[in-house]
Amino acid sequence: MTSTVTQHRLDLNPVRAVRGLVPVPGDKSISHRYVMLGSIAQGVTSVTHLSPGADVAATVACMRALGVRIDETGPGALTIHGRGRGGLRASPTPIDAANSGTTMRLLAGILAACPFSTTMIGDASLSKRPMRRIIEPLSVMGGSIEATDGHAPLIIRGGRLRPITWESKVASAQVKSAIMLAGLVPPGVTTIVEPLATRDHSERAFPAFGLSVRTSAPPDGSLSPPSGPVTVSVEGGQEAQAPGRTLDVPGDPSSAAVWAAAAAGLPGSSVELTGVCLNPHRLGFIRALERMGAAVTITVDDEVAGEKVGRIRVGHGQHLDATILPDEVPSLIDELPVLAARAALGGRLEVSGASELRVKESDRITALVTGFRAMGVTAEERPDGFVIDGSKRPSGGTADAASDHRLVMAFTLVALGSTGPSTVTDAGAVAVSYPAFAEDLRRLTE
Repeated sequence: MTSTVTQHRLDLNPVRAVRGLVPVPGDKSISHRYVMLGSIAQGVTSVTHLSPGADVAATVACMRALGVRIDETGPGALTIHGRGRGGLRASPTPIDAANSGTTMRLLAGILAACPFSTTMIGDASLSKRPMRRIIEPLSVMGGSIEATDGHAPLIIRGGRLRPITWESKVASAQVKSAIMLAGLVPPGVTTIVEPLATRDHSERAFPAFGLSVRTSAPPDGSLSPPSGPVTVSVEGGQEAQAPGRTLDVPGDPSSAAVWAAAAAGLPGSSVELTGVCLNPHRLGFIRALERMGAAVTITVDDEVAGEKVGRIRVGHGQHLDATILPDEVPSLIDELPVLAARAALGGRLEVSGASELRVKESDRITALVTGFRAMGVTAEERPDGFVIDGSKRPSGGTADAASDHRLVMAFTLVALGSTGPSTVTDAGAVAVSYPAFAEDLRRLTE
Protein backbone atom coordinates (compact mmCIF):
# COMPACT_ATOMS: atom_id res chain seq x y z
CA MET A 1 0.00 0.00 0.00
CA THR A 2 1.05 3.55 -0.61
CA SER A 3 -0.11 6.20 1.80
CA THR A 4 0.92 9.71 2.74
CA VAL A 5 -0.05 11.68 5.81
CA THR A 6 0.16 15.36 6.63
CA GLN A 7 -1.31 17.32 9.48
CA HIS A 8 -4.52 17.68 7.52
CA ARG A 9 -4.98 14.61 5.31
CA LEU A 10 -4.21 10.95 4.87
CA ASP A 11 -4.12 9.64 1.28
CA LEU A 12 -4.72 5.92 0.99
CA ASN A 13 -4.90 3.14 -1.59
CA PRO A 14 -6.61 -0.25 -1.17
CA VAL A 15 -4.65 -3.26 0.12
CA ARG A 16 -5.13 -7.01 -0.12
CA ALA A 17 -4.45 -7.78 3.53
CA VAL A 18 -2.84 -6.61 6.77
CA ARG A 19 -0.25 -8.85 8.39
CA GLY A 20 2.26 -8.53 11.21
CA LEU A 21 2.91 -7.92 14.87
CA VAL A 22 2.04 -4.67 16.64
CA PRO A 23 3.19 -3.65 20.15
CA VAL A 24 0.36 -1.21 20.86
CA PRO A 25 0.95 2.15 22.59
CA GLY A 26 0.24 2.64 26.28
CA ASP A 27 -3.38 2.88 27.36
CA LYS A 28 -4.73 6.42 27.54
CA SER A 29 -7.26 5.83 30.33
CA ILE A 30 -4.74 4.18 32.65
CA SER A 31 -2.05 6.77 31.85
CA HIS A 32 -4.33 9.64 32.95
CA ARG A 33 -5.04 7.92 36.25
CA TYR A 34 -1.42 7.06 37.05
CA VAL A 35 -0.33 10.66 36.42
CA MET A 36 -3.10 12.13 38.57
CA LEU A 37 -2.77 9.64 41.40
CA GLY A 38 1.01 9.96 41.36
CA SER A 39 0.66 13.73 41.59
CA ILE A 40 -1.53 13.64 44.73
CA ALA A 41 0.43 10.77 46.34
CA GLN A 42 3.10 11.08 49.00
CA GLY A 43 6.45 10.12 47.45
CA VAL A 44 7.88 9.54 44.01
CA THR A 45 6.08 7.52 41.33
CA SER A 46 7.79 6.19 38.20
CA VAL A 47 5.66 5.38 35.15
CA THR A 48 6.76 3.77 31.89
CA HIS A 49 5.04 3.05 28.55
CA LEU A 50 2.82 6.08 29.03
CA SER A 51 0.30 6.84 26.28
CA PRO A 52 2.13 9.02 23.72
CA GLY A 53 -0.99 10.93 22.70
CA ALA A 54 -1.84 14.59 23.17
CA ASP A 55 -4.58 13.86 25.73
CA VAL A 56 -2.20 12.47 28.35
CA ALA A 57 0.27 15.26 27.60
CA ALA A 58 -2.54 17.64 28.57
CA THR A 59 -2.94 15.89 31.93
CA VAL A 60 0.81 16.15 32.57
CA ALA A 61 0.76 19.86 31.69
CA CYS A 62 -2.20 20.50 34.01
CA MET A 63 -0.55 18.75 36.96
CA ARG A 64 2.64 20.72 36.39
CA ALA A 65 0.59 23.94 36.35
CA LEU A 66 -0.75 22.90 39.77
CA GLY A 67 2.77 22.71 41.18
CA VAL A 68 3.71 19.06 40.65
CA ARG A 69 7.23 18.32 39.49
CA ILE A 70 7.10 15.75 36.69
CA ASP A 71 10.36 14.75 35.01
CA GLU A 72 10.57 13.03 31.62
CA THR A 73 13.13 10.25 32.03
CA GLY A 74 12.85 8.68 28.57
CA PRO A 75 10.35 7.99 25.79
CA GLY A 76 7.03 7.37 27.53
CA ALA A 77 8.69 7.45 30.96
CA LEU A 78 7.98 9.89 33.79
CA THR A 79 9.05 10.44 37.35
CA ILE A 80 6.29 12.15 39.33
CA HIS A 81 7.21 13.91 42.58
CA GLY A 82 3.91 13.71 44.42
CA ARG A 83 2.83 16.61 46.59
CA GLY A 84 0.26 14.77 48.68
CA ARG A 85 -3.48 15.36 48.72
CA GLY A 86 -3.14 18.87 50.12
CA GLY A 87 0.02 19.86 48.27
CA LEU A 88 -1.38 21.18 45.01
CA ARG A 89 -1.19 24.94 44.56
CA ALA A 90 -3.29 27.38 42.59
CA SER A 91 -2.24 28.12 39.03
CA PRO A 92 -1.93 31.84 38.26
CA THR A 93 -3.41 31.19 34.80
CA PRO A 94 -6.17 28.88 33.54
CA ILE A 95 -5.10 25.27 33.16
CA ASP A 96 -5.70 23.81 29.71
CA ALA A 97 -7.15 20.32 29.22
CA ALA A 98 -6.85 20.79 25.43
CA ASN A 99 -9.02 18.10 23.77
CA SER A 100 -9.14 15.75 26.75
CA GLY A 101 -12.48 15.14 28.43
CA THR A 102 -10.85 12.67 30.82
CA THR A 103 -8.43 15.35 32.01
CA MET A 104 -11.14 17.92 32.65
CA ARG A 105 -13.63 15.60 34.33
CA LEU A 106 -11.27 13.62 36.56
CA LEU A 107 -9.21 16.63 37.56
CA ALA A 108 -12.41 18.45 38.54
CA GLY A 109 -12.88 15.74 41.16
CA ILE A 110 -9.46 16.50 42.64
CA LEU A 111 -9.83 20.29 42.47
CA ALA A 112 -13.27 20.27 44.09
CA ALA A 113 -11.53 19.59 47.42
CA CYS A 114 -8.60 22.02 47.01
CA PRO A 115 -8.68 25.27 49.04
CA PHE A 116 -8.31 27.57 46.05
CA SER A 117 -9.98 28.54 42.78
CA THR A 118 -9.01 27.08 39.42
CA THR A 119 -10.18 27.87 35.91
CA MET A 120 -10.08 24.95 33.50
CA ILE A 121 -10.29 25.54 29.76
CA GLY A 122 -10.19 23.33 26.68
CA ASP A 123 -10.16 23.56 22.91
CA ALA A 124 -13.25 24.27 20.80
CA SER A 125 -14.25 20.60 20.71
CA LEU A 126 -13.90 20.03 24.46
CA SER A 127 -15.80 23.25 25.16
CA LYS A 128 -18.86 21.69 23.50
CA ARG A 129 -18.82 18.49 25.56
CA PRO A 130 -21.26 18.06 28.47
CA MET A 131 -19.88 18.80 31.94
CA ARG A 132 -23.10 18.88 33.98
CA ARG A 133 -22.64 15.17 34.56
CA ILE A 134 -19.70 15.96 36.89
CA ILE A 135 -20.80 19.43 37.99
CA GLU A 136 -23.97 18.07 39.61
CA PRO A 137 -22.44 15.40 41.90
CA LEU A 138 -19.42 17.51 42.83
CA SER A 139 -21.74 20.41 43.70
CA VAL A 140 -23.88 18.14 45.88
CA MET A 141 -20.66 17.14 47.66
CA GLY A 142 -20.00 20.81 48.45
CA GLY A 143 -17.78 21.96 45.62
CA SER A 144 -18.54 25.10 43.63
CA ILE A 145 -18.27 24.84 39.85
CA GLU A 146 -19.31 27.57 37.42
CA ALA A 147 -19.78 26.75 33.76
CA THR A 148 -21.32 28.24 30.63
CA ASP A 149 -24.56 26.36 30.03
CA GLY A 150 -22.97 23.20 31.38
CA HIS A 151 -19.81 23.50 29.28
CA ALA A 152 -16.20 24.57 29.77
CA PRO A 153 -14.56 26.77 30.80
CA LEU A 154 -15.07 25.61 34.37
CA ILE A 155 -14.33 27.76 37.41
CA ILE A 156 -13.80 25.38 40.32
CA ARG A 157 -13.73 26.75 43.85
CA GLY A 158 -12.73 23.99 46.20
CA GLY A 159 -14.74 23.59 49.36
CA ARG A 160 -15.32 21.43 52.41
CA LEU A 161 -16.76 18.31 50.85
CA ARG A 162 -19.19 15.80 52.29
CA PRO A 163 -19.72 12.16 51.33
CA ILE A 164 -22.69 11.31 49.13
CA THR A 165 -24.44 8.39 47.51
CA TRP A 166 -24.83 9.22 43.82
CA GLU A 167 -27.03 7.32 41.42
CA SER A 168 -25.50 8.14 38.07
CA LYS A 169 -27.91 8.74 35.21
CA VAL A 170 -25.26 8.00 32.61
CA ALA A 171 -22.92 5.00 32.50
CA SER A 172 -19.61 6.89 32.55
CA ALA A 173 -16.28 5.86 34.02
CA GLN A 174 -15.23 9.51 33.94
CA VAL A 175 -18.14 10.57 36.15
CA LYS A 176 -17.51 7.65 38.51
CA SER A 177 -13.79 8.44 38.73
CA ALA A 178 -14.33 12.15 39.38
CA ILE A 179 -16.60 11.32 42.32
CA MET A 180 -14.16 8.68 43.60
CA LEU A 181 -11.27 11.17 43.57
CA ALA A 182 -13.35 13.76 45.41
CA GLY A 183 -14.57 11.10 47.84
CA LEU A 184 -11.04 10.47 49.09
CA VAL A 185 -11.23 13.66 51.15
CA PRO A 186 -14.39 14.01 53.31
CA PRO A 187 -14.90 11.76 56.36
CA GLY A 188 -17.37 8.99 55.64
CA VAL A 189 -18.17 6.81 52.66
CA THR A 190 -18.93 8.10 49.16
CA THR A 191 -20.85 5.66 46.95
CA ILE A 192 -21.57 5.69 43.23
CA VAL A 193 -24.33 3.53 41.75
CA GLU A 194 -23.88 2.94 38.01
CA PRO A 195 -26.79 1.88 35.80
CA LEU A 196 -24.39 -0.35 33.85
CA ALA A 197 -20.86 -1.48 34.65
CA THR A 198 -18.23 0.81 33.13
CA ARG A 199 -14.44 0.71 32.87
CA ASP A 200 -12.92 0.03 36.27
CA HIS A 201 -9.40 1.38 35.75
CA SER A 202 -9.76 3.70 38.77
CA GLU A 203 -10.86 0.84 40.99
CA ARG A 204 -7.77 -1.12 39.90
CA ALA A 205 -5.36 1.82 40.13
CA PHE A 206 -6.41 2.96 43.61
CA PRO A 207 -4.92 -0.07 45.46
CA ALA A 208 -1.60 0.44 43.63
CA PHE A 209 -1.45 3.80 45.44
CA GLY A 210 -2.50 2.37 48.81
CA LEU A 211 -6.14 3.44 48.50
CA SER A 212 -9.00 1.13 49.39
CA VAL A 213 -12.14 0.87 47.29
CA ARG A 214 -15.13 -1.44 47.50
CA THR A 215 -17.23 -2.63 44.57
CA SER A 216 -20.24 -4.87 44.13
CA ALA A 217 -18.73 -6.29 40.92
CA PRO A 218 -17.82 -9.98 41.26
CA PRO A 219 -14.14 -10.99 41.50
CA ASP A 220 -12.28 -10.75 38.22
CA GLY A 221 -12.37 -14.38 37.22
CA SER A 222 -12.92 -14.06 33.49
CA LEU A 223 -12.43 -11.75 30.53
CA SER A 224 -16.13 -10.82 30.53
CA PRO A 225 -17.40 -7.77 32.48
CA PRO A 226 -20.24 -7.93 35.01
CA SER A 227 -23.72 -7.07 33.76
CA GLY A 228 -26.32 -4.83 35.36
CA PRO A 229 -25.88 -2.05 37.96
CA VAL A 230 -22.63 -1.80 39.92
CA THR A 231 -21.93 0.01 43.19
CA VAL A 232 -18.50 1.51 44.02
CA SER A 233 -17.62 2.97 47.45
CA VAL A 234 -14.63 5.00 48.66
CA GLU A 235 -13.76 5.79 52.28
CA GLY A 236 -12.81 9.42 52.91
CA GLY A 237 -9.69 10.59 54.71
CA GLN A 238 -7.35 8.42 52.65
CA GLU A 239 -3.93 9.63 51.53
CA ALA A 240 -2.40 8.16 48.38
CA GLN A 241 1.11 6.73 48.66
CA ALA A 242 3.64 6.23 45.88
CA PRO A 243 3.59 2.57 44.80
CA GLY A 244 7.27 1.92 45.57
CA ARG A 245 7.73 0.28 42.17
CA THR A 246 7.62 1.33 38.55
CA LEU A 247 4.18 1.21 36.97
CA ASP A 248 4.30 -0.01 33.36
CA VAL A 249 1.16 1.09 31.53
CA PRO A 250 -0.47 -1.79 29.59
CA GLY A 251 -1.14 -1.40 25.87
CA ASP A 252 -4.27 0.42 24.73
CA PRO A 253 -7.13 -1.92 23.69
CA SER A 254 -8.74 0.86 21.65
CA SER A 255 -5.60 1.16 19.51
CA ALA A 256 -5.41 -2.63 19.24
CA ALA A 257 -9.02 -2.67 18.04
CA VAL A 258 -8.09 -0.79 14.86
CA TRP A 259 -5.78 -3.53 13.61
CA ALA A 260 -8.02 -6.28 14.98
CA ALA A 261 -10.93 -4.91 12.94
CA ALA A 262 -8.76 -4.54 9.84
CA ALA A 263 -7.57 -8.14 10.06
CA ALA A 264 -11.13 -9.35 10.64
CA GLY A 265 -12.44 -7.47 7.62
CA LEU A 266 -9.79 -8.19 4.98
CA PRO A 267 -9.43 -11.77 3.62
CA GLY A 268 -6.00 -13.31 4.14
CA SER A 269 -5.17 -11.01 7.05
CA SER A 270 -3.62 -11.91 10.41
CA VAL A 271 -2.23 -9.64 13.12
CA GLU A 272 -0.81 -10.23 16.58
CA LEU A 273 -1.20 -7.41 19.12
CA THR A 274 1.19 -7.58 22.06
CA GLY A 275 1.26 -6.11 25.56
CA VAL A 276 -2.47 -5.32 25.43
CA CYS A 277 -4.52 -4.49 28.52
CA LEU A 278 -7.03 -7.34 28.87
CA ASN A 279 -9.36 -5.59 31.28
CA PRO A 280 -12.78 -7.25 30.83
CA HIS A 281 -14.45 -3.86 30.46
CA ARG A 282 -12.28 -3.11 27.42
CA LEU A 283 -12.76 -6.31 25.40
CA GLY A 284 -16.30 -5.79 24.16
CA PHE A 285 -14.87 -5.16 20.70
CA ILE A 286 -13.34 -8.65 20.67
CA ARG A 287 -16.67 -10.28 21.49
CA ALA A 288 -18.30 -8.21 18.74
CA LEU A 289 -15.63 -9.12 16.18
CA GLU A 290 -16.10 -12.81 16.97
CA ARG A 291 -19.83 -12.50 16.34
CA MET A 292 -19.00 -10.79 13.06
CA GLY A 293 -16.94 -13.82 12.03
CA ALA A 294 -13.36 -13.11 13.14
CA ALA A 295 -10.96 -15.79 14.37
CA VAL A 296 -9.58 -14.57 17.72
CA THR A 297 -7.11 -16.00 20.24
CA ILE A 298 -6.32 -14.26 23.55
CA THR A 299 -3.34 -15.15 25.74
CA VAL A 300 -2.83 -13.68 29.23
CA ASP A 301 0.89 -13.14 29.90
CA ASP A 302 1.05 -11.01 33.06
CA GLU A 303 -0.79 -8.82 35.56
CA VAL A 304 0.31 -5.28 36.38
CA ALA A 305 -1.36 -3.22 39.15
CA GLY A 306 -4.52 -5.29 38.88
CA GLU A 307 -4.66 -5.19 35.06
CA LYS A 308 -4.23 -8.38 33.03
CA VAL A 309 -1.85 -7.97 30.09
CA GLY A 310 -1.33 -10.24 27.11
CA ARG A 311 -1.61 -10.92 23.38
CA ILE A 312 -4.52 -10.84 20.96
CA ARG A 313 -4.25 -12.68 17.64
CA VAL A 314 -6.91 -11.90 15.03
CA GLY A 315 -7.45 -13.40 11.59
CA HIS A 316 -10.09 -13.06 8.92
CA GLY A 317 -12.85 -15.66 9.15
CA GLN A 318 -16.30 -14.89 7.77
CA HIS A 319 -18.54 -11.90 7.13
CA LEU A 320 -21.51 -12.30 9.47
CA ASP A 321 -24.34 -9.96 10.44
CA ALA A 322 -24.35 -8.74 14.04
CA THR A 323 -26.22 -6.52 16.48
CA ILE A 324 -24.79 -4.50 19.37
CA LEU A 325 -27.34 -3.82 22.11
CA PRO A 326 -27.38 -1.01 24.72
CA ASP A 327 -26.03 -3.11 27.59
CA GLU A 328 -22.89 -3.87 25.56
CA VAL A 329 -22.12 -0.27 24.67
CA PRO A 330 -20.10 0.74 27.79
CA SER A 331 -17.55 -2.01 27.08
CA LEU A 332 -16.91 -0.89 23.48
CA ILE A 333 -18.01 2.73 23.20
CA ASP A 334 -14.64 3.93 21.85
CA GLU A 335 -14.36 1.00 19.43
CA LEU A 336 -17.76 1.41 17.76
CA PRO A 337 -16.35 3.45 14.85
CA VAL A 338 -13.84 0.74 13.88
CA LEU A 339 -16.46 -1.97 14.36
CA ALA A 340 -18.61 0.01 11.93
CA ALA A 341 -15.65 0.05 9.53
CA ARG A 342 -15.32 -3.72 9.89
CA ALA A 343 -18.99 -4.07 8.92
CA ALA A 344 -18.47 -1.79 5.91
CA LEU A 345 -16.08 -4.43 4.55
CA GLY A 346 -18.67 -7.23 4.73
CA GLY A 347 -21.81 -8.16 6.62
CA ARG A 348 -24.28 -5.91 8.42
CA LEU A 349 -24.01 -4.21 11.82
CA GLU A 350 -26.84 -2.61 13.78
CA VAL A 351 -26.00 -0.54 16.89
CA SER A 352 -28.44 0.93 19.42
CA GLY A 353 -28.14 2.54 22.85
CA ALA A 354 -25.06 4.52 21.82
CA SER A 355 -26.33 8.11 22.00
CA GLU A 356 -23.18 8.91 24.05
CA LEU A 357 -21.35 8.91 20.70
CA ARG A 358 -22.99 12.23 19.93
CA VAL A 359 -21.07 14.03 22.70
CA LYS A 360 -17.56 12.77 22.01
CA GLU A 361 -14.87 14.76 20.16
CA SER A 362 -17.47 15.01 17.40
CA ASP A 363 -21.02 13.84 16.92
CA ARG A 364 -19.65 10.45 16.02
CA ILE A 365 -22.94 9.10 14.71
CA THR A 366 -23.54 11.86 12.18
CA ALA A 367 -19.89 12.28 11.22
CA LEU A 368 -19.36 8.52 10.88
CA VAL A 369 -22.39 7.97 8.67
CA THR A 370 -21.61 11.04 6.56
CA GLY A 371 -18.01 9.92 6.01
CA PHE A 372 -18.99 6.34 5.21
CA ARG A 373 -21.53 7.46 2.63
CA ALA A 374 -18.86 9.64 1.01
CA MET A 375 -16.76 6.47 0.65
CA GLY A 376 -19.55 4.47 -0.98
CA VAL A 377 -20.81 2.65 2.13
CA THR A 378 -24.51 2.09 2.72
CA ALA A 379 -25.06 3.59 6.18
CA GLU A 380 -28.14 4.67 8.10
CA GLU A 381 -28.10 7.16 10.97
CA ARG A 382 -30.36 6.56 13.98
CA PRO A 383 -30.88 8.72 17.09
CA ASP A 384 -28.89 6.35 19.32
CA GLY A 385 -26.82 4.41 16.81
CA PHE A 386 -26.50 3.36 13.21
CA VAL A 387 -26.84 0.54 10.68
CA ILE A 388 -23.94 -0.34 8.37
CA ASP A 389 -24.57 -2.56 5.33
CA GLY A 390 -21.39 -4.03 3.86
CA SER A 391 -23.04 -6.11 1.15
CA LYS A 392 -21.15 -4.21 -1.53
CA ARG A 393 -17.50 -3.20 -1.47
CA PRO A 394 -16.85 0.50 -0.71
CA SER A 395 -15.78 2.63 -3.63
CA GLY A 396 -13.44 4.92 -1.72
CA GLY A 397 -13.67 8.70 -1.61
CA THR A 398 -12.98 11.64 0.69
CA ALA A 399 -14.16 11.54 4.30
CA ASP A 400 -13.88 14.33 6.87
CA ALA A 401 -12.69 13.06 10.26
CA ALA A 402 -14.19 16.12 11.99
CA SER A 403 -11.15 16.53 14.28
CA ASP A 404 -11.89 13.11 15.81
CA HIS A 405 -9.09 10.56 16.20
CA ARG A 406 -11.48 7.59 16.27
CA LEU A 407 -12.96 8.61 12.93
CA VAL A 408 -9.51 8.92 11.32
CA MET A 409 -8.93 5.26 12.16
CA ALA A 410 -12.39 4.12 11.07
CA PHE A 411 -12.22 5.85 7.69
CA THR A 412 -8.71 4.47 7.15
CA LEU A 413 -10.00 0.91 7.58
CA VAL A 414 -12.78 1.49 5.05
CA ALA A 415 -10.16 2.86 2.64
CA LEU A 416 -8.07 -0.30 2.94
CA GLY A 417 -10.94 -2.44 1.63
CA SER A 418 -12.26 -0.04 -1.01
CA THR A 419 -12.06 -0.44 -4.78
CA GLY A 420 -10.42 2.95 -5.32
CA PRO A 421 -8.25 5.52 -3.57
CA SER A 422 -9.42 7.49 -0.55
CA THR A 423 -8.53 10.61 1.40
CA VAL A 424 -9.18 11.23 5.09
CA THR A 425 -9.16 14.92 5.94
CA ASP A 426 -8.41 16.36 9.38
CA ALA A 427 -6.20 13.30 9.84
CA GLY A 428 -3.83 15.03 12.25
CA ALA A 429 -6.42 14.41 14.96
CA VAL A 430 -5.15 10.83 15.27
CA ALA A 431 -2.25 12.17 17.37
CA VAL A 432 -4.68 12.60 20.27
CA SER A 433 -4.30 8.90 21.06
CA TYR A 434 -2.05 7.24 18.47
CA PRO A 435 0.75 9.43 17.03
CA ALA A 436 2.43 6.41 15.38
CA PHE A 437 -0.77 5.31 13.61
CA ALA A 438 0.43 6.03 10.07
CA GLU A 439 3.78 4.36 10.75
CA ASP A 440 2.16 1.17 12.03
CA LEU A 441 -0.27 1.23 9.11
CA ARG A 442 2.58 1.24 6.62
CA ARG A 443 4.34 -1.58 8.42
CA LEU A 444 1.27 -3.83 8.37
CA THR A 445 0.44 -3.17 4.73
CA GLU A 446 3.86 -3.26 3.06
